Amino acid sequence: MQIDPRVSKSIIDTQLLNNISATAQTGTTDAFSGLLEQAGQLETDDAAARVNSGDVTRDENGLLWLQLGPSRGAASPLAVYPSSSTATDGPTKPTAYDDLINEASNKYGVPVSLIKAVIDTESSFNPLVTSSAGAKGLMQLMDATAQGLGVSDSYDPAQNIDAGVRYLSYQIKRFNGQENMALAAYNAGPGRVQRLGVNSDEQLMAVLDKLPVETQKYITKIQNAREKYTI
Repeated sequence: MQIDPRVSKSIIDTQLLNNISATAQTGTTDAFSGLLEQAGQLETDDAAARVNSGDVTRDENGLLWLQLGPSRGAASPLAVYPSSSTATDGPTKPTAYDDLINEASNKYGVPVSLIKAVIDTESSFNPLVTSSAGAKGLMQLMDATAQGLGVSDSYDPAQNIDAGVRYLSYQIKRFNGQENMALAAYNAGPGRVQRLGVNSDEQLMAVLDKLPVETQKYITKIQNAREKYTI
């Protein structure tokens, strides 16, 4: 009996997401990593075709998406390994969520100014905002995103910030500390960035026009917001 690849893919995705959710709750990092490796192998030729044709939007393939089912182009979107880097940052302007931001920064190694810039750009620090795509909270998580990261309430600033920074820290680690590449992946999806074949922020900026206009503007917005919060 031949199984439709789309049906098989859907079954695998559902099983992986359920296992990932259970693993996130138990905190078993090794098992979680193994599941993510499986997820990363689900990419198909159809995925590449969709990406090359431009049929990838942020809610499918970026942080707002961050789920296994709809996308066929991103690589291991649910990977949330803590960053091995150390957050090096100077003083920043205060916000109402400094305690949570500082905690996530120390936990995952992401600079405070970068976290504040992302939150400012994503939600203007409104913890109750919901986008037209259904993304929620300070760092704009989709429901499946929240489930995969162990978040029970996306409007809870503590859970939302922790989950968003976890994902951002993985993108920074994935792209060897290149923050613009990580931000592009955060916005457009890691698969989109990897297909550019670049290895540094400098190389990325040279071919930035190959990314969606939204992503091009997103990187600039983050840079401007970061300057705003840096003292």
